[in-house]
Parts: sequence; C-alpha cells; structure tokens
Amino acid sequence: MDQQALTERLIGYDTSTPEGVSAAAEFIKAWLEARDIEVEAFKVRGLPVLATAVGPKKGEGVATVVFHGHLDVVPARPEQFTPRVDGDRLYGRGAYDMKGALAAMMGAIVDLREIPDVRVVFAVVPDEESEEATERGTDLLVERGYSGDFAITGEPTDLHIGVQAKGVLAMRLEVEGMSAHGATPWLGDNAVLKAIDTFRAIESLQFARESSDLFDRPSINLGRILGGDAHNKVPESCVIDIEIRYLPGQDPEEILGQVGDLADVRIVRHFWRIPAIVDRNNPFVRVLVESVSGFLDKQPLSVGRDGASDAICFINAGVPAIEFGPVGAGHHGPGEWLSIHSLELYRNALVDFIRLIPKRLGEDRHLRIA
Repeated sequence: MDQQALTERLIGYDTSTPEGVSAAAEFIKAWLEARDIEVEAFKVRGLPVLATAVGPKKGEGVATVVFHGHLDVVPARPEQFTPRVDGDRLYGRGAYDMKGALAAMMGAIVDLREIPDVRVVFAVVPDEESEEATERGTDLLVERGYSGDFAITGEPTDLHIGVQAKGVLAMRLEVEGMSAHGATPWLGDNAVLKAIDTFRAIESLQFARESSDLFDRPSINLGRILGGDAHNKVPESCVIDIEIRYLPGQDPEEILGQVGDLADVRIVRHFWRIPAIVDRNNPFVRVLVESVSGFLDKQPLSVGRDGASDAICFINAGVPAIEFGPVGAGHHGPGEWLSIHSLELYRNALVDFIRLIPKRLGEDRHLRIA
C-alpha cells in the first residue's frame, strides 16, 4: 500500500472507540510484521500501544530518532469514517490529525529498514486525545526505553516545524446560584446563566490578554456545561469544564488564582501539562529544516501550535521533541482533510532527514551522540 491507501484504511477505523483503536492497532502491527518489522504490543489502561525499531542497536555514537503518533481521534459522524477524495484533498476523521502522518511514518520505517547508521523508533499510542492526566501511552513508551536523542510527533503543522506548543490547563468549576420556581425565575439566581457569565469573565482575565513570540493569545474553550435537575426549577448550581491552552512563560498557578478569585466560583478539580518548547537552533531541528527545504524549495517556518501533544512526554524525559506533519485543515471538525501530495513530500522528508543525520554527525560536533 502507498501512503494514501494506508491513510484511507486507517480512516476507516472508528478510533474514537476502544474497539476501533484495537482493530487499527492490529492492522498496523500485521502490516509491519508482513514486511519483516517485528512490533512489540503492550497495554495502557487496556488500550494497545505499539513500538518497534529499525537500524543498529543502541550504542555509543549511534543517534536514535523517534517517529511518534497517535491512533485515537475525537468522535465524528459515521460518514466521516468513510474516506472521500476530492482532487488533492482526502477527507475523513483523522486524515489530518493524524492518520496521514502515521501512514507516511509506516512507509518511512519500511524505507529505513536497512539504515546502517541511525536507529529509528516507530511508536503508536492510543490515547493522545484522552483526558487522562496520568498513565499515558507515551509516558509508558519512554519508561520502556522507546526514547532517543530526538523525537518527531506527526501532529498537523503543514510541513512546518512545531518548536513550541501551548500548555494545557483543564479545570472543572462549580458555579453557585439560588433555586426558585420556574414560573418565577426572577426570585432565584440561575446558576446556568451565571456559569456562562463566568466563562465570559475568564475570557477577560489578565492572562487571557497576554501574547508571546509565536502566539497571539491563549486559547480558552467551554467544553461542557452541566446544570439543572428539573425543567420547572431555577438551577441552583452548575458545573462547567474549561480548557485553557496557556502560553510558554505563563504560570498555571497564577491562572488558577485569577479564576478562583471570581465571585461564586469554586474550582472542583484541575490538571495541567506544561508547554512544549524546543530550541529552533537544535542541531536535529536544523537537519530536519534542511531536509524539508529540499522538497519544498523553501525553508519551513518554526511555528507554535495552539494544540498540545504528547511531545511533552519526551521533553519531560529530556528528549527534544517537535511536531511535524503534512498539509491539511479542519481537524476535530466536520470537514477535516489532508493534502495527498503533501503525504509523499512528508514521507520523503522523513527518510531524507534520517539519511542526512550521519553526514551531519561528522560535520557538527553538537550532533555527536554520547
């Protein structure tokens, strides 16, 4: 299969469900093993994690690069799991985020089976889109030794190099009101309406007006609203789930403090993941920029991604990790699509990047691996 056919096959699995994730993982494992690439499969919270490696064994002077991606997607309408092609665009849930990148990485790892000088790890997790704060698939990969000197996670970047990603601060807030009969709502204090006002107030807090070198502002989303227990009663309490993608340099504790100072609001629970930051002058980043430039006839940009990713799991383990993926748009939306042409460019750039590393190892003392 070429990368387009592989992407279409992966889109066909509804990987917003555990059953779909398991079926897609079985397909990937079988596909690689049919090409003499042995795959280790293990579980995180009952979901499959896949990992393999090609090239030389770990050793002094051997650079190890990780190709990393996720199988899971956010829920979608049933028809979005039937891939559709319109010109250069391949439509379907996960096409852009990130089954296209996974398919290209699968092709690249086959292309690199006999690479003599660089060890390449390919790892697939089932839970990047999940709300779990602990026991994540990528953390388990790192614990099991599937790490390296540099990691690429195939999140959408339009063939640019994602050297920064916002942090994640997710919180559940309880907003207090006062109940009354639904026929006389003016005698109560509607907690659902107050919750909406609370969200608007959060959008106006000081942290929400800040910016950084790669980001105009933080992202603030009202993901859930749960309130009321009868249609004829003014709700006395309401729970809302807010997700804030905060900027590098911002303090999540300070953001929590600003939210907690709002009237009639209680923070029930929260968790955060720190922003991902990699020096754009990192030697591996420079080699990747050189490789991509050769296929685009221009230098890709160093960009910041509004969305977070599991790249932070590698960074927390001391491994520089960037986001790099093919061209498309609409991820998490009804019209998600991927550029078919960019898939070939992406796969070729990954292969060229790996093959260029040994040459640059000899030229750049900063690329020497201990």
